[in-house]
Amino acid sequence: MSGSPLHRQREQVQRLLDALHAEISRSWTLMEVCGGQTHAILRHGLDQLIPPQLELIHGPGCPVCVTAAETIDRALQLAALPEVILCSYGDMLRVPGTGPSHLLEARASGADVRVVTAPLDVLALARSHPERQVVFFAVGFETTAPATALLAHQAWSSGARNLSLLVSHVRVPPAMEAILAAPEGRVQGFLAAGHVCTVMGSQEYVPIAARYGVPIVISGFEPHDLLEGMLRAVRQLEHGKARVEDAYPRAGAGEGNASARALIAQVFTTCDQHWRGLGVLPGSGLCLRPPYDSLDAARRFPSAARPGTDTDTDTDTDTEGCISGLVLQGLARPNACPRFGQGCTPERPLGAPMVSAEGACAAYWRYRSRS
Repeated sequence: MSGSPLHRQREQVQRLLDALHAEISRSWTLMEVCGGQTHAILRHGLDQLIPPQLELIHGPGCPVCVTAAETIDRALQLAALPEVILCSYGDMLRVPGTGPSHLLEARASGADVRVVTAPLDVLALARSHPERQVVFFAVGFETTAPATALLAHQAWSSGARNLSLLVSHVRVPPAMEAILAAPEGRVQGFLAAGHVCTVMGSQEYVPIAARYGVPIVISGFEPHDLLEGMLRAVRQLEHGKARVEDAYPRAGAGEGNASARALIAQVFTTCDQHWRGLGVLPGSGLCLRPPYDSLDAARRFPSAARPGTDTDTDTDTDTEGCISGLVLQGLARPNACPRFGQGCTPERPLGAPMVSAEGACAAYWRYRSRS
């Protein structure tokens, strides 16, 4: 039916595509930061519909993918302790560390590794197993940090002595700055993730846009959201503008969620963090601040080496010729990897971007592997 919501969405998408084709006058390169946006772009074939002058680069916006190999090693060491129940999100179980081992393999070998869907499930597990030490392997961008902060606050307030956290939360703005500052970088504008801005607001992006002279457009995940973000970024580039713009107002980014930001600030402090593929980025991580640092798994289990001290940037290869480090930096496309589909598949992944549901390699395998 001509008046159906689907028909109206298709008309909206076509209008945006027509505007993009009409208004672009030269070549521009944008990076979508979020892995969810990458999957949406490929799923709907937007990269094949936009003007050929507009190049999209896939960013490192997959928290599972950028978790450092050394941090995975740390989780494996903790899981190997007989008194420990190690919990994390499902995607983390198949991400390799510095070697081929991963947490799913550790579980198959007898380690007590469990999947949780919400951090507060970990507190319930600790209460039901007072004789065990329960460790939550916490990963994610600013979107999942409030839930981890709530877990830490409730665990500390209730005196849960058998719960600790291995924290590997990362922040988006420092990664964007690192990409812009890299001498080999080609990014001229960003599509920022709307859900991150819903939590944190957009103010952190303002100095980045001004310092590097790039437009940053907050975008959603539907085809019309992404095309609206691309169109606004191209218009800025065509007119020599570089500002933060919200193309996803229904998510209510604005100043972000004040309660969530306050909880993050109460529990965490910024710290340097090692990203797989990008190396150590100053101020890009969230670490537990006092008194919540008493829940730090590194303090409770000091016998295992703390990860993140290696400054190797993982930019050349990961495992057996895999170039996922270059993919995470936006310097190579997944199907340019010699192992893509040739020994590296979602069933047998060599690199983290093929593991995660938000990984760029997994997106290419799912939507472009037959191209």
